[in-house]
Amino acid sequence: MSRINRQVRLAARPVGEPRPSDWEHTEEPVGDPGEGEFLVRVKYLSIDPAMRGWMNDAKSYIKPVGIGEVMRAGAVGEVIASRHPRFAVGDHVAGAFGVQEYCLSDGRGVTSADPELAPLPVHLGTLGMSGMTAYFGLLDIGRPEAGQTVVVSGAAGAVGSVVGQIAKIKGCRVIGIAGGERKCRALVDDLGFDAAIDYQSEDVRKALREHAPDGVDVYFDNVGGDILDAVLTRLARGARIVVCGAISQYNNTEPIKGPSNYLSLLVNRATMTGMVVFDYADRYAEGVRQLAEWRAEGWLTSVEDVVDGGVSAFPDTLLKLFRGENHGKLVLAVAGE
Repeated sequence: MSRINRQVRLAARPVGEPRPSDWEHTEEPVGDPGEGEFLVRVKYLSIDPAMRGWMNDAKSYIKPVGIGEVMRAGAVGEVIASRHPRFAVGDHVAGAFGVQEYCLSDGRGVTSADPELAPLPVHLGTLGMSGMTAYFGLLDIGRPEAGQTVVVSGAAGAVGSVVGQIAKIKGCRVIGIAGGERKCRALVDDLGFDAAIDYQSEDVRKALREHAPDGVDVYFDNVGGDILDAVLTRLARGARIVVCGAISQYNNTEPIKGPSNYLSLLVNRATMTGMVVFDYADRYAEGVRQLAEWRAEGWLTSVEDVVDGGVSAFPDTLLKLFRGENHGKLVLAVAGE
């Protein structure tokens, strides 16, 4: 029986928040794998803030998605046909399969996603790119030491929630910044953060003075903008800032707001370093092993926000990120048959 592949393609470069007209919903027959290829039935899509940057026609760490192309997305799925020596029918795999129900792959960039090790959505979050970003960004760039103070923005998100827990494992005092009472309460009660700051209802600078009286040793930034500026006023000497993302700026229609308090880096002999997870591709196995071990031992809790609806729900699901509606790793369940 022939299969139909439902897809979401980029139809226009968004200005500000993506609109329905920026997307094209298409269908095409599912092809058969050629020699050295395999066919994946996509089960879950990873929904990430970085997607917004991939839509812009601008120089970045990865080429933009082309107009008319299937929207780039990490995904996990099941191999249902194979002519590849390393991938067999029934295997579960993770890769950049895109916003579609099926994907033909030659295996490049594809990794195993063992459902017995963890549920499949976890392989897109804690054991996927989000977890790798948190692990390498915090440990290699942030270099936290026991007893130091680590602050994380976007702390209730996919990356931030893992960063904070790793910092606790390393013996640090951890302060999360998130939006809303529910998220902040979960950071402390469920994930073990020492304190949480609700940027929607609190003065962030004042709260940092209270919770980090001796200054911030490591700041893992997922937000940028005013939150970054606030943390810059509270740096400890020799502080390390990990620039992972700036979700507060992604839908700006005006120039991106840079840090006005950057001279704090000079005064405090601090550093600010950008982090792109793809730079650590040759060490992913190390990260997965350690994160899986911590998870199995109960030191690390994975939080997934799984939305049903299939690929047609992608445009609306993506907007949940920018409206702060997700808690933990945002994942879209796909219903390819």
